[in-house]
Amino acid sequence: MPGDLDDLLDAAVAGVGGSDRPGQRQMAHAVAEAIENDEHLLVQAGTGTGKSLAYLVPAVQHALAVGKPAVVATATIALQHQIVHRDLPRLATALEGELPREPTFELVKGRRNYVCVHKLEGGYPDDDEGSLLEVGQVDANVGRLGAEVKRLREWADETQTGDRDDLVPGVSERAWRQVSVSADECLGGKCPQFSDCFVERSRARAREVDVVVTNHSFMAIDAAEGRQMLPEHDVLIVDEGHELVDRVTSGNTREITGSMVIATAKRSAKLADTEALSDAGDYLTQILDAAPTGRLRGVPDQLALALERVRDTSRSVLTALRSDEPDPSCQVARAAVDDVFDTCARVLEDRPGDVPWIDQDTRRGGVLRVAPMDVAMTLRDTVFSDRTVIVTSATLELGGGFDPVAGRMGLLGDGAPRWSGLDVGSPFDYSKQGIAYVAAHLPAPGRDGLAPATLDEIEALVTAAGGRTLGLFSSMRAAKQAAEAMRERLDFDVLCQGDDQIGTLVRQFAGSAETCLFGTLTLWQGVDVPGPACQLVIIDRIPFPRPDDPLASARSEDVAAHGGNGFMAVSATHAALRLAQGAGRLIRRGDDRGVVAFLDSRMMTARYAGFLQRSLPPFFPTTDKAMVLAGLKRLAAVAGPVLPQD
Repeated sequence: MPGDLDDLLDAAVAGVGGSDRPGQRQMAHAVAEAIENDEHLLVQAGTGTGKSLAYLVPAVQHALAVGKPAVVATATIALQHQIVHRDLPRLATALEGELPREPTFELVKGRRNYVCVHKLEGGYPDDDEGSLLEVGQVDANVGRLGAEVKRLREWADETQTGDRDDLVPGVSERAWRQVSVSADECLGGKCPQFSDCFVERSRARAREVDVVVTNHSFMAIDAAEGRQMLPEHDVLIVDEGHELVDRVTSGNTREITGSMVIATAKRSAKLADTEALSDAGDYLTQILDAAPTGRLRGVPDQLALALERVRDTSRSVLTALRSDEPDPSCQVARAAVDDVFDTCARVLEDRPGDVPWIDQDTRRGGVLRVAPMDVAMTLRDTVFSDRTVIVTSATLELGGGFDPVAGRMGLLGDGAPRWSGLDVGSPFDYSKQGIAYVAAHLPAPGRDGLAPATLDEIEALVTAAGGRTLGLFSSMRAAKQAAEAMRERLDFDVLCQGDDQIGTLVRQFAGSAETCLFGTLTLWQGVDVPGPACQLVIIDRIPFPRPDDPLASARSEDVAAHGGNGFMAVSATHAALRLAQGAGRLIRRGDDRGVVAFLDSRMMTARYAGFLQRSLPPFFPTTDKAMVLAGLKRLAAVAGPVLPQD
C-alpha cells in the first residue's frame, strides 16, 4: 500500500498548517483498519478533531493501492465545498511527495445541477413559464427572468463545468429550470449533444480519479439502482452521517396534488389527448382540499376513487406517449406523467412500509404525501452491501451508545453486517470550556407559546451575555415571539430567521458581539460561529417531533408492536440528536467559552433526562442561575473582538 499511514497523516497535517491531534490519528487508523478488514465503522469525532483529513488520508492511500476511487458523501453543500475546494486540494499538494503521484478528485451531482447543452440549443420545449428560451429571442429588456436566462446562456459558453454552484452570483430556480433537465427528462445516449454533455463529462472524469465527492441522496439512489452513476468503488465514506436516514427518507418521499395533475395534462396536451387526465386532476383537487390533515390509516373510498381515475387516465396518456425516437417534448411529458402514475399507484398499493398523509397548504391546497416508515433495510441492502462504509459525524453516539443510530441504518438485528463503533472524543475540554445550564425553576413548556417566566429568563441571560446569543427554538412561532419580545426589552440587535437569507443573517451575527440570532432547525445544525460572537446558546425546549407527525407516530407504533419502547426509540432519539447538534454550536475552537441554557425543566426531571444528558458534550452541569449569570458577565467583560469570517 502506498506510503505509511502515519507518515502520510503527518505530511497532510503539516501541509494544511495543523497540529498533531490524538483523536484524528486514532480515527485515521480505525478507518484504515475497517477498510482492510472489510468491516463497517461508525466513528464519532467531535468538533475540532479534523475528521476530514482522518478519513481522506486512508481513503486516498487505499484508492491508489487498488486503482478504484473512494466515494465521500456529505449532507450539505457547505461541507461538499469545503472538501472539494479546500481540503482535497491542500491534501493533494501535501501528499504529492509521499505518494507515487498526486491524488485526484472530482465532484459528482445530480443532473438538475448542470446546464443541459441540448436545452440551451433549443432542443427541448419551452417551460410553461413562457417562450423565453427561443434561440436568439432572449432580450434583457423582457424583465428579470429574461435577463437571468440571457446571463445563463452567456455563462454556458464560458463555463468548463456547467455546474450551477460555479455561477456567481446565482439565478432564481425559475430561470435555472429553463436551462436544465431532470434525470427522467434526459435523452441519455440518444441525445445529439451527448458528447458535449456537462454531466457525462463529470462522470467520465469521476471514473479516473481517486476520490469522488457527492451527496447522500445521489449516493443512495446510485446504490439502489446498482451504482450506474458513480464509478465502481469498494469504499464509501458518509460524512454528516447523522443526516443519512432523513436524507434517504426524503429522497423516497413522493407527493401529489390536483394542480400537479392538471399541469401534467397541460404539458402533454400537444402530444396526446389529456382531457380525461385534466378532469381527474380537478376531481382530485376537490377531494384533497376537503380532506382533514393528518396520517391516513388506509385510503378512504373517495380518495381511492380519485387516485384510481388519475392512475388509469395517466396510464392511457403514457401509452399514447410511447415513442422510440429521441423526442425531447415527448420525454419531458412522459417523465411528468410517469411521476403522477407512480405516486398514485404507490398510494393505492397501501404497502405495509409506507405512510401516507395529507397536508393543507395555504398556497397549494390539499397535498397527499407518502414516505417510507423505515429505510433501515433499504440502507442495509443497498448502501451497506458490497463495500466498506465509514459513517462519521460529531453526533452518532446517543444516550451513551451507537445502537440508536445503528438501528436506524439497518445495522442491528438478524442478518446485520459486521460493524464497530468508535468515539475518538474531541480536543476540547468541554467541562472547562462550557456550562450546561438547565433552568429547572421554569414551568414545563406548554402549547400556548413561551411563558412570561421563560421570556424573563431569556432577557436575563442575553443581558448578562451582552448579546452574543444564538437562540434555537423548536418552532418558528416561538422564535418570532422571543425575537419580538427581546427587541422591545433590550438594546441589542435581535435577528430572526426569515428576516433575510440564512447566510446573510449568520454573517451579521458573527460580525457583531452585541447581536442575537434566533431561529429553528436550520440554525440547530448549520451555524459555525467561533469566538466571542457566540457565548450563549439558548434552547427553548426539548425538540421532540410533533405528536401528530405522521412518520414519527407510525414509527413509534411499529416499535411498540414489536415489543420495544416507541417513545425512546423514536421521539427521544430524535430529540437527543437535535440537542447534541444544537449544543454543539457553542464550542467551535479550543479557546471558546460559554453557556448552553436549556429552558425546559424536563431536562432534569423526566425519566428520559439521563438519556438526553448523555447525548450532549460533557459540559459542566448546573441549575444555579446566579452562577451562570455571573459567569456570562465575566466572559462578556473580557471578550476580545469578534473573529473575521471566511
